[in-house]
Amino acid sequence: APRARRVVGLDRRPLPRLTRARARESVRESVRRDAPRARPASFAEAIRAPRDVAASLRFRLRASERSFVRSIYRGDRASKPTTDAMPPRDTTTPSGRDNDVATDRMTGRLAAGDRRFRKYTTADVARHSTPEDCWLIVHEKVYDVSAFVPRHPGGNMIWVKAGGDCTQLFDSYHPVKTKATLDKFYIGDLERVNGDEREIITYVDDMKRGKFYMDAKIAVEKYFKDNKLNPRVHWEMYVKSFVILAGVAICHYCSFFLTSCTFLTSCAFAAAHGMFKAEIGVSIQHDANHGAYGNSNLFRHAMQLSLDVVGASSFMWRQQHVVGHHAYTNVEGVDPDIRCADEGDVRRVNEHQPHEKYHVFQHVYLFFAYGLLSFKSCFADDFTAWASGKIGWVKVAKFTSGESLSFWGSKLLWAFYYLYYPSTRSHHSALRLATLVCITEVITGWLLAFMFQVAHVVGDVRFFQLSKEGKLNLGWGESQLYSSADFAHGSKFWTHFSGGLNYQVAHHLFPGVCHCHYPAIAPVIMKVAKEHGLEYCVYPTFWSALAAHFSHLKRVGQKTYVPSLQTVG
Repeated sequence: APRARRVVGLDRRPLPRLTRARARESVRESVRRDAPRARPASFAEAIRAPRDVAASLRFRLRASERSFVRSIYRGDRASKPTTDAMPPRDTTTPSGRDNDVATDRMTGRLAAGDRRFRKYTTADVARHSTPEDCWLIVHEKVYDVSAFVPRHPGGNMIWVKAGGDCTQLFDSYHPVKTKATLDKFYIGDLERVNGDEREIITYVDDMKRGKFYMDAKIAVEKYFKDNKLNPRVHWEMYVKSFVILAGVAICHYCSFFLTSCTFLTSCAFAAAHGMFKAEIGVSIQHDANHGAYGNSNLFRHAMQLSLDVVGASSFMWRQQHVVGHHAYTNVEGVDPDIRCADEGDVRRVNEHQPHEKYHVFQHVYLFFAYGLLSFKSCFADDFTAWASGKIGWVKVAKFTSGESLSFWGSKLLWAFYYLYYPSTRSHHSALRLATLVCITEVITGWLLAFMFQVAHVVGDVRFFQLSKEGKLNLGWGESQLYSSADFAHGSKFWTHFSGGLNYQVAHHLFPGVCHCHYPAIAPVIMKVAKEHGLEYCVYPTFWSALAAHFSHLKRVGQKTYVPSLQTVG
């Protein structure tokens, strides 16, 4: 395979059949002498396994065998395996730290337990940020998971932050047992340098027994195992997805093209259109872009693109929401969902942000400004993020060819069917068409803003500031509990209408779980939190949570802000 040949620094000439047979026989003989090491099914399989023979086959080619493989590809058919040490590196072989590690991974030298590990800086790891060359940092250890990318059960979620620190994302999205799988791809440790305090945000390690988050994970995993349930699958999710997508299509047609109704009726359909678009945002794409929708990567990716079809970008959404907001919820200067300009920002959500005189009225004008959220996302934010390469603190990953096609293709598709086609085929005048579009987008913006803001921007949650070293003095799981608020527990309507955002704590602690399971696992989490003496914020209704949000905006809009007693200390 070309990749395997590049890994060991060889040319790409095909391996002759006779030579392949000789090589296979040589390897099998050496394996018999080197028991109990497991062997691959064939030599060809060992060669094709890119970079992870030690991990996927648990097999180490000895130095003599590695020399034999090099000699085969150089055309030396008369070569025989030898017990001599590895010869000097071929001058035609690419050199450098990364190639050395790749070759070592091929031969299994960097298996778990080996102490000859390298150290890498964040800059070293950042150079490996594509699906084909994917390195990750987890708990200050470096892993090369490139070979696992095609087999990752979560599909494209594995490279959502390739080349960066994925500690919080790994812990929250994976079962406890997955750590053993990750260890097989370990290649070295992280070397901290000046400036890393803004690259590596460190929480107190709570992935140990006796800590809140580990105990919560064990309890929730036990619930799914005992009830024989798949965390990503729930039949109600498929039914509501069909209803939502059908609602978008029907309301789009009726609002723009149905000639047998009055303009007021078209406005009603436009409002319903906006509601169904918001439901895609909080339900279908939300679960799919968290990797929490079904077992099929292809189907899940199609559901991810439902956001692109209605005008926004699923790629940019994952960068902001998954990489930034979920990993560092309510961390001032890091969480992009609460980012604030150094001066002149339209809102202030916590006492750490700069104050402007007009903030005393923000609880009034933000009600109307929230209606512009959908406009802003579709027409401005996605393109700004693409042009600048940043969303607040988050560095936007580079497009793959497929992601680039999805981004630009979906923007053109949306502009065609939503803007151009109605303007040329609808019976409505231009003014009425503009009115219908505004109604749709304002309803979408309001619903999205209200349901997301009540979860993290209320007086009873906490906002965090990093130390100079980029650290927070609490566990990541506890920080999610303190920075999130639930509402309307037990309400089937609000669970489905909000896409499970009424169980925000469960969602942040277990983002890879389908939201239809949240009502069942929330009591499990609450029980563990109570055992650890931790508070769990729940508002009785959505309306009380919404009132708490605007009350918080009013309080924090004052120049002298007195925080809620719930957040003191």
